[in-house]
Order: sequence, then C-alpha cells, then structure tokens
Amino acid sequence: MTATHNRLARAATIALIGATLLPAAATAQTAERSNPFAIFDLFTGALPGNRPAGATPQPVNAPAQAPVAAPVRATTEWSGEDGASGHPLMTAAAIRQAAANFDNCVASMWPDAARRGISRESFARFTAGLSPDLRLMDLMDSQPEFTKSIWDYLDILVNDTRLARGREILAQYKPQFDAVERATGVDRYIIASIWGIESNYSTQMGDRYVVNSTATLACVGRRQKYFKDEFLTALEILHHGDLRPEQLRGSWAGAFGPTQFMPTAFKRFAVDADGDGRKDVVDNPYDLIASTANNLKKDGWQSGETWGYEVVVPKGFNYMLADRRHSQSLAQWQQMGLQRPTGQAFPRPSDKAYLLAPAGADGPGFLMLTNFRVIMKYNPAEAYALAIGHFADRLRGGGPFVQDWPRQEKALSRTEKLELQQLLANRGFYRGTPDGQFGSMTREALRNFQASIGAPADGFATGEMLERLRGR
Repeated sequence: MTATHNRLARAATIALIGATLLPAAATAQTAERSNPFAIFDLFTGALPGNRPAGATPQPVNAPAQAPVAAPVRATTEWSGEDGASGHPLMTAAAIRQAAANFDNCVASMWPDAARRGISRESFARFTAGLSPDLRLMDLMDSQPEFTKSIWDYLDILVNDTRLARGREILAQYKPQFDAVERATGVDRYIIASIWGIESNYSTQMGDRYVVNSTATLACVGRRQKYFKDEFLTALEILHHGDLRPEQLRGSWAGAFGPTQFMPTAFKRFAVDADGDGRKDVVDNPYDLIASTANNLKKDGWQSGETWGYEVVVPKGFNYMLADRRHSQSLAQWQQMGLQRPTGQAFPRPSDKAYLLAPAGADGPGFLMLTNFRVIMKYNPAEAYALAIGHFADRLRGGGPFVQDWPRQEKALSRTEKLELQQLLANRGFYRGTPDGQFGSMTREALRNFQASIGAPADGFATGEMLERLRGR
C-alpha cells in the first residue's frame, strides 16, 4: 500500500480527530502453497470443507442485526464550489462536465474489466444504478481550519470505553487470535488495536457504497487514474463472490470493513482463513483477523518485537537528530542520555530506532523501531501509528504514558500553519509551497529557524514560534 493510498483510505478516522484472487477452480494443493491459512482450518482444527454442520463463523457485528440495505445513492449534496486544491480538474465547471459524462466514463471501463476476468453480466449487474456522488469532491479537497493536538488525538482514540471493548474482543475471539499469531507472528494486540481505532470495533465503518464512491472518483476529480484501479478491483471482489454489494460500504475514499481495507489492499492481503471459499473481511472474524495480520506481515512486521519506547530526552539535547532519516541502536541513544521513564533497560539494545518528539522539547520522546514503520505503512501519520502502538500496549496491560504532554499549548489552525510556512519561506528556511499542511519539509525548516534563534530545534509549531516569526 502506498502512503497516499492509506491517507485517503483512512480519511474518516482522521476526521474523527481531525493478494491476487485465486481462480475458483484452483486445487486445494495450490491454495495450500499460496495461502498459509488454507493448510488447515486454523480456528477449529478441521480440514477446509469439513466444517461441522452449523459451524458458521459468528459475524463480527454480533449480536445479529437487520440485513444491510441494498446500495443507495448518496443524499448529501455537493457544495458546488471549486476544490481547495486548485487543481484544474477540481474546478466547479470541470466537476460538472465530468459528472455529465459519468455514464459514458463507467461504460468505457468495460474493456479493462474484461481483461481482469470480470464477466459482462457481472459488470452490468454491479454498475447498474450508479450515479456520481459529487459530495466526494468536497471531501477530497477538504482542508479543516482547526486541527487537534497529539494529546487530544490520543485522548479520543485511547479511552477506557474503547479499551474495555477491545479486551472483550480479544477474549471473544481468543482461538482466532491464537491461531493467527502462531501463523504470522503478528501481535494480536496490534490487530485488536487497529480494529478498535479504525472502526470502533465494527460500529463506525462508513455508509457509502464503495463501488459508487470509487466509480465517482475514477471519473470525476483529480485522482482518476488511482481510483480507476480501486473501482475495477471492487468489481473483481464482487465478481469473485468474496463479498456482497451490501457489505461494500465504507468511507468516502472506498475503505471498507472493520479494519478498513481499500479494494486493492483486499486483493493483495485478504485471505480465506477458515476455508469456506470466501475472503470476508467484513463479517467473518476469522478472515478479518487473519487478513489484517497478513497485511502487517507482508509489510515487514518483526515477530516478537515491540513498536517503540517512551523515553526521557535530556535537557539541551540536539533535536536536529529527531528525524526518521537518523536511525541508530538503542544502546547509542542511551549513551546520548535517553532513558525510559520507568528506569527499565531496553530489552534489545542493538535494535535500531529513530527519535520522535511529537510535542517538542516539552513533551515525551519516543524511540521508534521497525514495527512502528510497519504500522505507518498501514497509515502514514505518525500520530495514528503512535495511537495504535499505545492502544496495543494498554490492551496488553500497560499503563498510560508516564510523562506529561504540554497541554497548555494550543494547536495551530490551518490558517496559522499557512502563515507560519509563508514566514519561514520569507526568511529562506522553507522552500516548498505553503499549503497549511505540515510535513517533513516544514518541520525541517522550523528546526533550522529555531536553531538560528537559539531555541530547542524540536520542529514543534507553537503560538510562541509563530510570534517569533512575526518578529514580535
């Protein structure tokens, strides 16, 4: 999965806080070689196809609910305004023109669908009744004025109610977690954490029909090539029979299911863990847990290792070293004065890590290991990956972070971030295009400015730093 892919896929989560498909005729032997979960039924000990009568997997949405409604057209209206990105395909006129050609655009994708093995019947069936959901144009280009601080983000996602439900999920599906952990080496608590944070344990999965959303985005707006692949892959999923149309409901960008798979991610990572012939990551807990683990494993998860450690950073530390590009052993960090706040030793001093200081010199530091980078492949936001790792530790029985956050600091609004970038550019520190979105270029520019005025070069944007840039 690409970083852009995941950023779009999990837009709904951020907004709250701010495998090739096997042919149906494949032999069991082929399935066993290509799918580690198909060797035997991991969760019952039965061979695939020999499940006892009535042993149907309990849906993850239990208790039983009314059947999901058939796909419907979105009712939320488009603003009718140009997109904030300024992209020529996001002008109101371009959007209206593309929307008027929507039916022709969808029909033009039939040859590509046929090359993927989708039948004419399936294509006609699953594209019937689609219409452009232009509200997605507003969502694609939305740039919220106000953002949340890292501590507010964590407070919202890692809370007692969600943790209690996570422990229930771990107990309810213990045989499944046991088997998947043995097969993949992926930590059950990380899987349960992703489940909890992505969809609040299947209660907030999104309500847009994925085929309609991806068709809209394949025909209208600035990401058509990317979303054409997602749309055609969604049709593959339905044609293959892994999921039903009513199960393909999700975020505006097309992510679906309790752990929010994009269609192309489903194709790469979904597995039929219980051997029932379907890869159901929506309502089958067997497949859901195993597929999420398979995703992390293929992205490089290191079995038996943690994601990172909270550390105390000594006064006067050179925060120019707090950079993902600067990785060294835990022992080397320790020699530079970084210690765990509990006084515990690092279990594996030779492990390589980089330093993250998400709240600057006045907040806790974190030494991030390989598995943190793997979580960031799932979603490339450091705040998200930190929340996943911390949530997993709390589910495991760990406590809150030891050090305090600088809660007196107010998160800068987008307008203030845009001004900060412009002021950094005026002083020659920032060479990008000011957009109000902070990334590595902005942090590096801010660190260089801070160093120039003798302040801790931690790259943490505060109101005080904005005032200093203003010259006040």
